[in-house]
Amino acid sequence: MANPEEHQPAKLPPPPKAASRRRKLIAAALILLLAGGGWYWYKHRTPAAGGANGSRGGPGGPGGPGGPGGQRSPVVVSTVAQRNMDVILNGLGNVTPVANVTVRAQVSGPLLKVLFKEGQMVKAGDVLAEIDPRPFQATLDQAVGTLARDRALLENARLDQRRYRTLLGQDSISSQQVDTQDALVRQYEGVVKTDQANVDSARLQLGYTRIIAPASGRIGLRQVDPGNIVSTSDTNGIALITQIQPIAVLYTIPEDNLPSVLKRLHAGETIPVQAWDRQARNRLAEGTLLTTDNQIDTTTGTVKLKAIFQNQDGLLFPNQFVNMRTKVDTIEDATVVPVAAIQRGQQGTFVYVVDDSSKVKVQVVALGPSDGERTVVTKGLQPGQRVVIDGADRLKEGMTVETVDPAARAAALVPASAPRGRGRRRDGGASGAAGASGVPGASGAHGEGRRHRDGASAAATDGGASAGAAAGAAPQRPQ
Repeated sequence: MANPEEHQPAKLPPPPKAASRRRKLIAAALILLLAGGGWYWYKHRTPAAGGANGSRGGPGGPGGPGGPGGQRSPVVVSTVAQRNMDVILNGLGNVTPVANVTVRAQVSGPLLKVLFKEGQMVKAGDVLAEIDPRPFQATLDQAVGTLARDRALLENARLDQRRYRTLLGQDSISSQQVDTQDALVRQYEGVVKTDQANVDSARLQLGYTRIIAPASGRIGLRQVDPGNIVSTSDTNGIALITQIQPIAVLYTIPEDNLPSVLKRLHAGETIPVQAWDRQARNRLAEGTLLTTDNQIDTTTGTVKLKAIFQNQDGLLFPNQFVNMRTKVDTIEDATVVPVAAIQRGQQGTFVYVVDDSSKVKVQVVALGPSDGERTVVTKGLQPGQRVVIDGADRLKEGMTVETVDPAARAAALVPASAPRGRGRRRDGGASGAAGASGVPGASGAHGEGRRHRDGASAAATDGGASAGAAAGAAPQRPQ
């Protein structure tokens, strides 16, 4: 009997059209999902971005400066001050010792002792090392013996000379014999002088076996160990002595600033200078300007200056790179603003001024001297005005901003390291204050802040701490 399963038709794969339709449905579902996610992100990002930059909507519109529902951009402001301002010339220099002396052996021989410690301070006349003195002592003894012999011969010749002169007076000998004796005495006198010079030379060579510090200062690393043969031809010598108290600094300033320096030098005034470290953060020493070079470097347009420092604490080290600040004048009752307030654009140099109604105005200014932290404004500002020193990258003419004092900003950064938790205040006012305190730090280095799930933005500060504080204080979007 035949198996009925053998007559059933075999199952065939679905037609190609069904598989193609399935792939299209999957692709459409993915596109819809991505579109929905993009729409959700754009909807919650756009209002925050518009409020931060002030570019979404026109003035008075949503997101615009001063408009209803617009978010004010927080900035750090500083008050324009009136004070005495020092005119400082900045330059780059290298620390140069007043004296650099290489201690060398002046005679050849085995080095017996090294009597100094590497890096110690030594004084001129200190014994630093000793060379074997025995060969030089023997030479001295030989010279002394020769001198004694020749002195005896000289004394004998002088006695004969006196006898011959007596006999000549008695007409007992000829004058020629007396003249010969006089020449012999003079010959012995010359020999004695030569012997005395040999003794002095031998004694000097013997003294050179004790190597003496030729100058006061800090001695460097030992270049040769005891037991080695040293000679006058050694290139490195035994050690290097560097005089560091006092110490000098050679630095350069632009040639345009030279007249102001020469004016005070020719008047006999003392020009104070300061040496700062490589990052210009720590002041190393204070000194005075000693002199200027006698010519200008035509390749760089700079002139070299030399300053002297007592360097009692030893912070200035030979060949150290330093930033130099030279005080050449003081401006009385100058209008002064922080350097961070100065902006530059197509209209030239300007600042953002915040009026009493917290509106921003672009004010073109003319600048004077600067000391690196503050700048003199010769035109465009009055004492008492408020200028933006942080957060200026988001500002435009006529914007309404929220001002933050530097002291308040520093106080707001203190709790930034506290852990985030449910116990924090989560109302809108608290989070807004935290965000306003932290935002200005992001003006130059970090740009716009992170975006949170509720659409609020918190800017990153220089250390990133305020961003963490703003993130912890921002209200969470309900799930």
